[in-house]
Amino acid sequence: MLIKTHNLATVLRFIVPSLIGVLLFMTPLNYQGMLTIPIAIAAQWLQQLLADALPAMVMVIVLFSACVTLLQRLFKVQFIHRNDFLKSLFEVSSIVLLIRMLAAVFIILTFFTLGPKAIHSADTGALILHGLLPILFSIFIFAGLLLPLLLNFGLLELLGTLLTRVMRPLFNLPGRSAVDCITSWLGDGSIAVLLTSKQYELRFYTQREAAVIGTTFSAVSITFSLVVISQAGLAHLFLPFYLTVCAAGIVAALIVPKLPPLCWKADRYIDNSEQSASELIPAGHSVFSWAIAQALHKSANSPSFTETFSDALKNVLEMLLTVIPVVMATGTTALLIAQYTPVFEYLGYPFTPILQWLGIAEAAAASKTLMVGFVDMFIPSIMAAAIESDMTRFVIATLSVTQLIYMSEVGALLLGSKIPVNIIELFIIFILRTLVVLPVIAAIAHLIF
Repeated sequence: MLIKTHNLATVLRFIVPSLIGVLLFMTPLNYQGMLTIPIAIAAQWLQQLLADALPAMVMVIVLFSACVTLLQRLFKVQFIHRNDFLKSLFEVSSIVLLIRMLAAVFIILTFFTLGPKAIHSADTGALILHGLLPILFSIFIFAGLLLPLLLNFGLLELLGTLLTRVMRPLFNLPGRSAVDCITSWLGDGSIAVLLTSKQYELRFYTQREAAVIGTTFSAVSITFSLVVISQAGLAHLFLPFYLTVCAAGIVAALIVPKLPPLCWKADRYIDNSEQSASELIPAGHSVFSWAIAQALHKSANSPSFTETFSDALKNVLEMLLTVIPVVMATGTTALLIAQYTPVFEYLGYPFTPILQWLGIAEAAAASKTLMVGFVDMFIPSIMAAAIESDMTRFVIATLSVTQLIYMSEVGALLLGSKIPVNIIELFIIFILRTLVVLPVIAAIAHLIF
């Protein structure tokens, strides 16, 4: 009866794009021996197709972003100032301008291998330019163009309403946040950050909800998790490893958002207006019928194809011109600190007695790996290769995946997005996640070994 109140065009406008969106973003496929999703396969294909040209293309993007931003700061070009989209891209704060200029310097030195080797070495700038940015470029192209399939035609309204009775009591989050987690788990954490940021901009998430989802539910994909445990030499323990990751991740999701700084975030939207959306099911509706009603209402009011495609292109441009420079600047800086200073080694010292208390062998060596996970997810498991204890390597690998916020990708993406978190807050959340999940991981490790 409910569907009959809408015409066939509205129903098809909901069903067809939503099914395509589910297929692309949420359907697991076994591809080359790895579990992934079609959008990640497409991104990988594009990356392979443009492999030789991508570093140069990314460099042009970073330089264009920096130069136009600087020109707009100096000369106030009226064409840019009068266009709301261009204004949002290039009329930015002094800090953002500084980050884009730093990214331009780093990418020139790295691409042409100029200046100090510390900047363009394989462990710093080259790792970001040749290892990470081509991946992000490919993901941004497809995710930016295809995210409207999830956002614009009613799918998130359907799933959000259905899952609210799970997500709201457990995590005090809208039901649609489960979609971000599923997309991340099956595909890539960067896609989930983009999805979260876009929904925050569209006023589906409050400041608190966006910050919690971005820092808690942008889970490491199954594929990357397999790479990490293999690097630790424990690929045969993948199943108990990933079950431990899930258990520790749920505990962190229950506890960390209730602590500062996340609990201090306001339940206000991006425009600072008060939260207004009601998740109550009206009288006369079941959860399912109300979910269908919400989805069809969204579909009936969805933009035209031309508007959707225009918005999708703007999504892609925004990601490329704003996020990639942040990743280049902050990722390279974090790797420089990790590789050429003892900062993270010193930060790990207080964890030695904690590891000893938890019964982790080679605690002193293990403590050196804990804080470096803030820089990159893979570095701890690489450092752990020198540790003899299987259990200790298991703990380090599991911890590096559940710490979640690493500046070479997810952390930098969060900073480049409109999600309201800064680098100090990200580091505090990283520390809190480490302290919360470490006892859980250690307890399970003692049961396994």
